[in-house]
Amino acid sequence: MIQTIADALAAQGYETMTPVQEAVIAPELDGADLLVSAQTGSGKTVAFGLAIAPTLLGDQTHFGRAGAPLALIIAPTRELAMQVSRELTWLYGKAGAIVTTCVGGMDTRTERRALDRGAHIVVATPGRLCDHIKRNNIDLTDIRAVVLDEADEMLDLGFREDLEFILGESPDSRRTLLFSATVPAAIAKLAQSYQRDAQRVSVISDTKQHADIEYRALTVNPRDTENAILNILRFYEAKNAIVFCNTRAAVARLTTRLTNRNFSVVALSGELSQQERTNALQSLRDGRARVCVATDVAARGIDLPNLELVIHADLPTNADTLLHRSGRTGRAGRKGVSALIVPPKMRSKATRLLGWAKLKVEWALPPSAAEVNAADQERLLNDDAWTTPAPEDAVEFVQTLAERYTPEQLATAFVNLHRSRGSAPEELSNPGDGKDSAPRMEFGKSVWFTVSTGRNDGAEPRTLLPMLCRVGDMTRDDIGAIRVQPRHSYVEVAEGAVSKLVAALGPDMKAEDGVNLTRLDGVPDFGPKPAGRGERGPKPAYDKGPKPAHRGKPSYDPDAPKPARKPKPRREDDDAGYSPKPRHGAPAKGKRDATRPPKSHKTERTPMKSGEKPKAKPAWNDKPTGAKPAGDKPSGKAKSGAKAVWKKPAKEGASDRAPKSEGGYNRAADASKRFTPPGKGKKTGKPIAQRSGDSKPSRPKGPKK
Repeated sequence: MIQTIADALAAQGYETMTPVQEAVIAPELDGADLLVSAQTGSGKTVAFGLAIAPTLLGDQTHFGRAGAPLALIIAPTRELAMQVSRELTWLYGKAGAIVTTCVGGMDTRTERRALDRGAHIVVATPGRLCDHIKRNNIDLTDIRAVVLDEADEMLDLGFREDLEFILGESPDSRRTLLFSATVPAAIAKLAQSYQRDAQRVSVISDTKQHADIEYRALTVNPRDTENAILNILRFYEAKNAIVFCNTRAAVARLTTRLTNRNFSVVALSGELSQQERTNALQSLRDGRARVCVATDVAARGIDLPNLELVIHADLPTNADTLLHRSGRTGRAGRKGVSALIVPPKMRSKATRLLGWAKLKVEWALPPSAAEVNAADQERLLNDDAWTTPAPEDAVEFVQTLAERYTPEQLATAFVNLHRSRGSAPEELSNPGDGKDSAPRMEFGKSVWFTVSTGRNDGAEPRTLLPMLCRVGDMTRDDIGAIRVQPRHSYVEVAEGAVSKLVAALGPDMKAEDGVNLTRLDGVPDFGPKPAGRGERGPKPAYDKGPKPAHRGKPSYDPDAPKPARKPKPRREDDDAGYSPKPRHGAPAKGKRDATRPPKSHKTERTPMKSGEKPKAKPAWNDKPTGAKPAGDKPSGKAKSGAKAVWKKPAKEGASDRAPKSEGGYNRAADASKRFTPPGKGKKTGKPIAQRSGDSKPSRPKGPKK
């Protein structure tokens, strides 16, 4: 091994190599293309860093001046690329390597300037690296090694074309290494196309996969999913925890809920910018945040040293995603817990996922409020604060507290301060059998009370329950059924809590705001159940009267004579032969009009004589002319050059139903009789060129331009 690399490993505390790291640095694999598969958390990042070190450095211990990159490391997500960059930075730090990242969401101009200054190793995501190659921002002529980290994930995300483009632009003499947790057929095909005599390295650990992870499947009522997550976080009090959701909307909703419950939480999803995602991960590493709510974007390659708990708020889509999510904990020999939130209806799906992943899981209920409080007490009793001496500047203050307060007061204050730091646990309901509501348990002996407020006063079970618990010195477990009626309500109280209720309310049994309670001797009569939405109420009862006797069907006699048919009405001309009446104006049937030419699909036209011109069609503004009717007079003096318009003779008894104008009635079909706005010339029915000189144009002419 190169001395500078060995020194870097020693500085990081590496005493022994993991199986995958020992396999890739074997002498017989030096310079060969590799297809490596190893389980999650086995140290693959350091493994390929060690594998390509002889290819990049050769016999040297230090890198020379940075110029064109010597190696490309391609990762599927931005977070994984940034993590790989940090790992290679300390691994090659003593050798003087310059590691540059090119990932989506960052400023391309900054990355271009970094590439122009020179780099030995470039860690990039496929999309951003393709963009730099197409823009000629990166020179690939000196590339000696290309590493595809989490190659199966990149293919699942649709980066096949980008990977083929990058490998096609790289020199043929390069060394290609593919690292993946699984090797499906698509990865084997890619390796066959772009690798030369690749050596297959499959590392199977001596211990079972995820042996350091405790899997727990928790059956939860669908309404208590978020409350169960709160109790799990409070029960384990992990230094770092990740809650996985399937959608961005679920991430935003759960992040808000945890923030409101005083959890130091950050979100991680694809809708955030790269700067926000980097700050979120850094907050988890620094301890400023304890909980990360994320989508599957954080399921690959993210390594948080203190991650002890993984919660699957939504079940993953497949077994590989389940393994990668859970693999964020239990890394490098550390212990971890992976908890699956399973509603009753999703139990069969969870069983299939665990079977496909070949995992053994413990089925249980989520931690209750009592269990969370018991875990808090255990942590408090074992806290190092009991043995840690007081600071020098607080010794006098400790003596003052011991003199002023009793030991019981000091212990009470200490417990209250300890509990105020965390969120109070939630009471969880019975998950039931998969229905929306859990089955009601047997309440036991009880006493019924009447409450003098009902539905008409705005009373509801959700308002009566806290009021009775507050004024009656009871808990929710002491109250059974609550039946709200229009003017009053009925409340069932456990027999053991009746004395507390009576003592708290006094002899007058007054609660608050004028509400009175009255004890009943037995179970009240609630009356008929009201019809719900979409249900019909009881039908009104009425007397239908006696049912008439059935007359029965008449017997059938096949020998009986059939009834005679009714005679069809006859027309007068039936004897003469009926023929349909011809339509108006048409010749009778069987006769042809001698004036019309015979029917033919080809019409015979009369040929034109030589020198004869076809008849011109009348112009659009020509009017038919005819003989002037006798006795009619023009309606007025015609304009010069215009024809006189004759007035239509009026019928006897007709009245003027429309205003008259020149030429008679104004007809809508006659455009020449329409209304002309003032200042406009009237249309005479002829083109402007044919009008007389005394007619005014409809539009004034302006000066010629």
